Amino acid sequence: MSRIGRMPIEIPSEVEIKVEEGRVYVKGPKGELSFDLPEEIEVKVDSEKKEVRVKRKSDRKKVKALHGLYRALIANAVKGVVKPWEKKLEVVGTGYNVKLEGDRLVFKLGYSHPVIFKKPEGIEFQVEKNRVVTVLGIDKQKVGEVAYKIRSLKKPDPYKGKGIRYLGEVIKLKPGKKAKVA
Repeated sequence: MSRIGRMPIEIPSEVEIKVEEGRVYVKGPKGELSFDLPEEIEVKVDSEKKEVRVKRKSDRKKVKALHGLYRALIANAVKGVVKPWEKKLEVVGTGYNVKLEGDRLVFKLGYSHPVIFKKPEGIEFQVEKNRVVTVLGIDKQKVGEVAYKIRSLKKPDPYKGKGIRYLGEVIKLKPGKKAKVA
């Protein structure tokens, strides 16, 4: 069995999980998530022990992979509806900054125009000190995807390190022309 797939998922008291017609519904104080299950995967909710177990119906290689995947997806959904997932990005560079205007982010990234990023549904933004953007949401996959899209607006420069990077990300800088010649 999959080591991840066989572990039970504990259900907090404020979270409610239902399985109906091949679909899993996870509802909590921050929102609700749902996704389809493949036919080979079975989800059992034990309301007495307050846990969820994911089982597979065969031992084919693809089904083994799906077993661990869907256990992780359900666990991430349970965590997300209790405490939202977050990714932090920092804007680095002279004159580079970000502002939150309504439901959109306005970046100044050294271009001749400001770059506007509209908020997708189910995602919240927070801006600290015009430099750090926090992306919040209950769906882990969507939070990571939005953070990546923001980062791709101006990837870190390999020579000076200017651009948008994840908070704490280390950029290995290349030596410039003068350093190569000397």
